[in-house]
Amino acid sequence: MEKGRRNDRKVVAGMTDPLTTLSPADPALYHEDRWRPMFERLRAQAPVHYCADSLYGPYWSVSTYDLIMQAELRPREFSNRADLGGIQINDIAKGLDRPAFVSMDPPEHTPRRRAVAPIGNRSSLRQYEDLIRERTGAVIDALPKDEPFDWVQRVSIDLTAMMLATMLDWPQERRMELMYWSDVATANLNAPNPLVKTEGERYAVLEQMADAFAPLWQARSGGQGGFDLITMLANNPSTQEMSRAEFIGTLFLLIVGGNDTTRNSMSGGMLALHQNPTELEKVRQDRSLIPSMVSEVIRWQTPVIHMRRTATADAELGGQTIRMGEKLVLWYISGNRDESVFEHADAFIVDRPNARRHLAFGAGVHRCVGDQLAELQLRVLFEEILARGLRFDVIGEPARVYSNFIRGLSAMPVRMTV
Repeated sequence: MEKGRRNDRKVVAGMTDPLTTLSPADPALYHEDRWRPMFERLRAQAPVHYCADSLYGPYWSVSTYDLIMQAELRPREFSNRADLGGIQINDIAKGLDRPAFVSMDPPEHTPRRRAVAPIGNRSSLRQYEDLIRERTGAVIDALPKDEPFDWVQRVSIDLTAMMLATMLDWPQERRMELMYWSDVATANLNAPNPLVKTEGERYAVLEQMADAFAPLWQARSGGQGGFDLITMLANNPSTQEMSRAEFIGTLFLLIVGGNDTTRNSMSGGMLALHQNPTELEKVRQDRSLIPSMVSEVIRWQTPVIHMRRTATADAELGGQTIRMGEKLVLWYISGNRDESVFEHADAFIVDRPNARRHLAFGAGVHRCVGDQLAELQLRVLFEEILARGLRFDVIGEPARVYSNFIRGLSAMPVRMTV
C-alpha cells in the first residue's frame, strides 16, 4: 500500500538536487520520459542509494548493471515473497495479497515455475511460429495505407492479445478482456483517470477474472485440456490444488507477463526505428540483423522498469548495509543504460554486439519464463514488415503510461506507406 508524504512528484530528474532527495520512484518521470539524468547521476555517485522518505516509504535503489545482477543472484538474502511486500516498490496491501510463483522463493517457487515452463521451450516455439507469422501478416495487411492509425491498438495490443489467448486457450473473440485485466492489475492508482481508484476495486476486478477462468480450470482438470497454461496448471501436482488467492495471483502473473513485455516492445521498437532511420536502413540492407535488433529493442525499451526485493537479513551490497526488512528496488531501466556494460547506452544500435545481455527479462531463478516467446513474436513482426517493404512514420507524440513499474505506450499515431 502506498504510504508516506506525497513528495515524489516534486522530485525532478535534475543534476543539482541534493543526492539525499533523489527518488526515481516518481511515475511522472516515466510518464514524461525524463528519467535519464537522475539515473545517470545515481550510477555515478550512489549506485546503491537510500531514499528515506517517499510516497512508497523508505527504500534502496540499485542502479548499476553489475549490482542489479548481484542482487538478482542472491534470492535467499533479497526475497520476492508476497508476505514481505512482493515485487513492486509499493507494498502489497495486507489482506489483498495474491501470491504467484514470481512472488515466492525457492523451494516453493521452483515446481510452480516448472509447471508452466513448457510453454516457452524450443519445441513450443516451433509449434507457434507459423501461427504467429500468419496472424502477424494478416494484421499488417489490414492496416490502412496513407492514413493515420494507432499502432498500439491496431498492432501491439491485437497481436499480443491473440497470442495470450492462445497460450491460455481463451476464446479469441474475448481476448480484449485479457488486456483489460492486465491493465487493471498494473494500474497506478494515482494516475490521471486510473482504471481503478483503490486496491479494493482492483481486486474486485481480479476476482471477476478468476470467476471467468474457473470453469476452464474445471473442464481441463484430469488431463482433459490441450497444450495451454491453464491445462498445465490444473494438472501439475504442485499447482492443481492451489488456493483461490494463489489462483488469482498466478492468473495475474501469466496475463501481465504474457502481455506487457511483448506489447510495449512492439510499440517501443517502432518508435526507436522511427527515431533512428540510419539503424532501420542497416536492417533493411541486412535482415540477418533482426534478432540482434530485437534484443536491442527490448534493452532500449525496458518494458518492466523495476523489480523489488526485500532483505531477509542484514546484507551488504555495493558497500552499503541493507537491513533486514528493508526494500531494495532493482532499476532495470537504469542497468540497461549502464555505460560500463553498454557502450553509448542511450543510443539505439541494431547491431550492438552485447544487446542480449540486457536485464529486461531479469536474471537467475526469476528470469522471465516466456522470454524466448516474446523474442519470437517481435522477430516475426519485424520480419513481416521488412518482407513487405513497408515504411511507418510516427506522426505525433506517443502517450506514455503513468507508472514506475511498466514502461509502456498507451497510444502512438502512425502512418504507413509502401
